[in-house]
Amino acid sequence: MNYKNPDKDGYYGEFGGAFVPEMLYPNVEELQNNYLEIIESESFQREYQDLLKNYVGRATPLYFAKNLSEKYNTRIYLKREDLNHTGAHKINNAIGQVLQAKRLGKNRIIAETGAGQHGVATATACALLGLECIVYMGEVDIQRQAPNVARMKMLGAEVVPATSGSKTLKDAVNEALRDWINNPATTHYVIGSVVGPHPFPDLVARFQSIISKEIKEQLLEQTGRKNPDYVIACVGGGSNAAGAFYHFVEEKNVQLIAAEAGGFGVDSGKSAATTFLGTLGVLHGSKSLVMQTADGQVIEPHSISAGLDYPGIGPFHSNLFKENRAEFFSINDDEALQSAFQLTRIEGIIPALESAHALAVLDKKRFKKDDIIVICLSGRGDKDMETYLKHL
Repeated sequence: MNYKNPDKDGYYGEFGGAFVPEMLYPNVEELQNNYLEIIESESFQREYQDLLKNYVGRATPLYFAKNLSEKYNTRIYLKREDLNHTGAHKINNAIGQVLQAKRLGKNRIIAETGAGQHGVATATACALLGLECIVYMGEVDIQRQAPNVARMKMLGAEVVPATSGSKTLKDAVNEALRDWINNPATTHYVIGSVVGPHPFPDLVARFQSIISKEIKEQLLEQTGRKNPDYVIACVGGGSNAAGAFYHFVEEKNVQLIAAEAGGFGVDSGKSAATTFLGTLGVLHGSKSLVMQTADGQVIEPHSISAGLDYPGIGPFHSNLFKENRAEFFSINDDEALQSAFQLTRIEGIIPALESAHALAVLDKKRFKKDDIIVICLSGRGDKDMETYLKHL
């Protein structure tokens, strides 16, 4: 099975597709017909790769975490996406999509954001490339991610609160889609994760695949091996995980591990662990695993981390789960906090709460002494300081 790329209709196995209102179909079709030609063109790649290197600061380090490795008696490497400009992996996709939007003649960019990292990245790309930017963000997330809201406003973006439902990421996506329906001609929707109608899951995965491309090169340089034994990443919608898995997903000897947000526990009614709780459904334009009631109403998710507070996972990851290509763990809020504090105190690195879920897998699974484990450290923890301080 080709895990990496969808078929011509945007399906990864049984997951994917494009389920969109009629008014949006021309926009989605325009993207479907043009995205590969644009992003694979020499002129696009020249501009994009130059910005990744000289503006974003890539390649990000692959850091051998000596103290963490000693504690768990194995070999642990951290892919330092937290060292990107804007502090997370999100910039890889935001710059790519805004460059593409310009080539499609769009002058207005909309985005959704949960933790604020994608909003900041999109606002940054729009400031750099001279486009109008509107970011939809759940009212709850605006309060718990105040530093990122301030950054977006300083970058010139308009931040619009989503006040319906749980007032978090799902509701921000709903508002952004509504805007796109009302402004189809001038506007491009920069989706921040591997979710949404085809071609967004594939488009975002391709922009984030730089993560695993660099891991292969850096691991070969540091260890003489291209492939690790394990790659671990957190999954909400799943863009950092898609990027970290991308160039390993066809390599059968590499085990992929996804850490979902367990919230208060899978059975608590306050969770976002979609593979444990979800069933086949359609959410935000694609068929995927969705946390929903028997009659198809979306169940409100919960996570301490705003970026994982989503009631579904993208079709790329749903397929990995169904085909047993990746192992999924549910990490509770307390476990994520504990792992964040541990990394901070023994390696001097403050991770984003999202990334802390991936680190918590180290306490859930036994590894051999000579295993090579790469953990995608998807973002830095500045934005989560208020939450961390409450639990110090």
